[in-house]
Amino acid sequence: MADNFIFSSESVTEGHPDKVADQISDGVLDAILKDDPDGRVACETLCTTGLVMVSGEITTKTYVDIPKIAREIVQEIGYTRAKYGFDGETCAVLTAIDEQSGDIAQGVDNAIEVRDNKSISEEEIAKIGAGDQGMMFGYACNETKEFMPMPIALAHALSRQLTKVRKDGTLSYLRPDGKTQVSLKYENRKAVHADTIVVSAQHHPEANLKDIRADIIEHVINPIVPAYLIDSDTRIFVNPTGRFVKGGPMADTGLTGRKIIVDTYGGWVPHGGGAFSGKDPTKVDRSGAYMTRYAAKNIVAAGIADECQIQVAYAIGVAEPVSLNVNTFGTAKIDEAKIVELLREYFDFRPAAIIRDLDLKKPQYKALAAYGHMGRIDLPVLPGWEKTDRAEALRKAAGL
Repeated sequence: MADNFIFSSESVTEGHPDKVADQISDGVLDAILKDDPDGRVACETLCTTGLVMVSGEITTKTYVDIPKIAREIVQEIGYTRAKYGFDGETCAVLTAIDEQSGDIAQGVDNAIEVRDNKSISEEEIAKIGAGDQGMMFGYACNETKEFMPMPIALAHALSRQLTKVRKDGTLSYLRPDGKTQVSLKYENRKAVHADTIVVSAQHHPEANLKDIRADIIEHVINPIVPAYLIDSDTRIFVNPTGRFVKGGPMADTGLTGRKIIVDTYGGWVPHGGGAFSGKDPTKVDRSGAYMTRYAAKNIVAAGIADECQIQVAYAIGVAEPVSLNVNTFGTAKIDEAKIVELLREYFDFRPAAIIRDLDLKKPQYKALAAYGHMGRIDLPVLPGWEKTDRAEALRKAAGL
């Protein structure tokens, strides 16, 4: 990436059909983990006009009422009236659930490495291999308080604000679906100007575009986007098609895992391709991405680099990652090879260790299924991968 450029990232509200699906999938996961922390879950949701379908592979000792969970989540989001084309009370909810494949479970339950002279805790860690092959990326930078790239941080903040003013009645004509996009101009890799801001908000059919635009600028954009980024050259598009009445699952079928860039870093860095929602933490698509974020954030918080991107890769059934790669984009204060050494010393990337260190067996995932999984300092309880509790030790070890 050049030093001078314009970069764009988007976010969507919790009422976006894909996010409805993500929240239902993670709602099912949370309900299972509440009573069965060792439950294995791969839950996929489809939602369309008048219909929610939940499918996947689940192995658990507990019972959860999936239709009830789905309906409650749909209503909590705000789809409470049949006139919206989709509501939690009248929609059909179908389920098609099977058990996890024994071939996969075998590799997950018993990692193929055999270590000598292991303590009990080491034996427990080595029992769980990666649930699949694949690579995951984690990233952090010191550009924002969230340790996230500013375009995605602002896009998420706009989406959260759009939902807030809908739910608190400030803009009572708004409906649940919505999207935001922020394009920032960078000079010397520093954000200096908001080139374009886009907000698309579903609304009551009698609301007019002029009022919507004025209200969105006053109550959504101005409270969120720093004033120094906006000037007369900033292009602001509010509902650029002119009308956004039909939305949500009525307008577009929603599927779990279709917003993987929104869920992570807004396209600022590569993505391994695996989605998060509906997957228990033995799936490294999820846990590996969280761990690399945790490690990268601590590296940046320690002042070792201004930016840090970490890639980790796994083989199914194998506990140890097959590779670990670091890129600091020329911002490191020490050699990158030394950073890799620090990562291996201070972070355990084996799946069971990740689950233990980040406390991933507790219900916490539905709250992450909208507005991003990374940088969530807005939540009442900080996710384990957002903590910077190893930064000071890393700083000292790096000699800074």
